[in-house]
Amino acid sequence: MVEKLIFHSVDLSLYQASAIIEGEEHFITDNKGVLLRSRSLVELQKQLREVSASQSVLRHTSAYDEMIGGAEKPSTNALEVPLRDNQLY
Repeated sequence: MVEKLIFHSVDLSLYQASAIIEGEEHFITDNKGVLLRSRSLVELQKQLREVSASQSVLRHTSAYDEMIGGAEKPSTNALEVPLRDNQLY
């Protein structure tokens, strides 16, 4: 069972997906092993609608610290926003 389905906001309008299974995060690929990507969050959600997950989130990691030359932090600055089934299929 998928514990968490994560939609990664990679760039302004580029999304990838990963899943946490048995405590390990795995990026989702197509049949050819290419990372599943979309320019639309809703389209990516549609592609993964058959995945049964306990939790679904949108994750964004800011590159702000790197851009301003800030010190490395011991933890991530990722923001996760819960998503729900929007019935847009």
